[in-house]
Amino acid sequence: MARVPDAEIERLKAEVPLGSLAEAAGVVLARTGADLTGRCPFHDDDTPSLVISPDKNLWHCLGACQAGGSVIDWVMRAEGVSFRHAVELLRDGLPAATAGAGPKRSTVRKLAPPVERTAADHELLGQVIDYYHRVLLESPAALGYLARRRIDHPEALEAFRLGFADRTLGLRLPDKRRKDGAELRGRLERLGVFRASGHEHFAGSLVIPVFGEDGAVSEVYGRKVRDDLRAGTPRHLYLPGPHRGVWNLPALAASGEVILAESLIDALTFWCAGFRHVTACYGAGGFTADHERAFEQHGVRRVLIAFDRDGVGDKAARDLAAGLAARGVECFRVEFPAGADANDVAVGSKSPADALGRAIRSAAWMGSGPGPARRRDAPLPEPAPAVPEPGPSPVPFSAADPPPAAVLADAGPAGSPAPVMGGGAGAGVVGRGGVVAVRGAGLAGPGPGQGQLVRVAAGQRHVLGPRRPRRDPVPR
Repeated sequence: MARVPDAEIERLKAEVPLGSLAEAAGVVLARTGADLTGRCPFHDDDTPSLVISPDKNLWHCLGACQAGGSVIDWVMRAEGVSFRHAVELLRDGLPAATAGAGPKRSTVRKLAPPVERTAADHELLGQVIDYYHRVLLESPAALGYLARRRIDHPEALEAFRLGFADRTLGLRLPDKRRKDGAELRGRLERLGVFRASGHEHFAGSLVIPVFGEDGAVSEVYGRKVRDDLRAGTPRHLYLPGPHRGVWNLPALAASGEVILAESLIDALTFWCAGFRHVTACYGAGGFTADHERAFEQHGVRRVLIAFDRDGVGDKAARDLAAGLAARGVECFRVEFPAGADANDVAVGSKSPADALGRAIRSAAWMGSGPGPARRRDAPLPEPAPAVPEPGPSPVPFSAADPPPAAVLADAGPAGSPAPVMGGGAGAGVVGRGGVVAVRGAGLAGPGPGQGQLVRVAAGQRHVLGPRRPRRDPVPR
């Protein structure tokens, strides 16, 4: 189980008054010098044997049970729960510890469950993801891991509902010995959240969900955040069964060009560095039928394959490029230093955006014959919103604002394919619904054809607003 920070434990011991817990449990306290005394609730106590020291916030029974300790020990004994469960109860603002004769083992959870027993399966999985997301935002260990990997952009945390499984989900579910608890845990096991052993499948992992176009969770990836794992413990986990869905679908809908990373961590690395037109495979051989369908549906015409620079990654990139080329998709290889991946490059550089930008600009043509012309000095792509916002009414095209066929032209010779990286006035790409990301020279101004998003429909363009960095919507 993820370790509770020492500072948090000490905070609870100091801030939760033992006297209030005892009185809430029905103990009548009397002042005896600097201490409080009363009848111990953990055994049949005819004479007051419970002593509470408010200054130290400690308790001790001088009678039959000889128990004692801090507020955490009190809750463990009163509620019959584990140390971690007692900590979670205190964190949640436990109003009282139930009085009773001697220790007990309660089967009724005092922590509010984060999931609804009546929820449909897809809703249940979404509620688990929401819980893991809330846990991550309060977890120094998980946030520290994201910072070390250079994938801690605040917008990424929210947009992709990143989470952390700290093994506390089970503490908030009804006990497995109760009918509703057994039923709920059985459903979560079938969904892949729990294992047959009763343990959380993604325990100790950063959790990255994949959402479908309907907003439902289609896949979940987990990456262990600690390195001191037992031998044989897998660092990478997914839901059981075949991979389903495509991460960051809005990127495919907004652009005909996409960066394809080998892993979700690498894809997040690109996204956090400002390259939002990115998606990911499920490993080197993890380009699925769902990827194929999504690429075709959204008209992806150019793929920058950003796999690991090793034997496995190189072979997988070549095989994938051959398959995509057969379907008319241009492929370029983003080449990292030998043995490195995108995240290695970002972690090892002062400016991940600059380092990854250089790799993108120098991407190597993977097709047969001479490669298409490219502008290696072209400006880097500006982080663009994945889904455009509503805008003013339609405006007809003009000679200064070219139609779709012209906005697809890049900075190279007319008609020559090349990675879209900015450049000449009017350059852009068309995505789902005829959305065009129109770029002016260096995205220099807000006027027509310069740094705008427009929707092309029936020979008219609808100006959707300036193409500028902003918080991307949640990919749901």
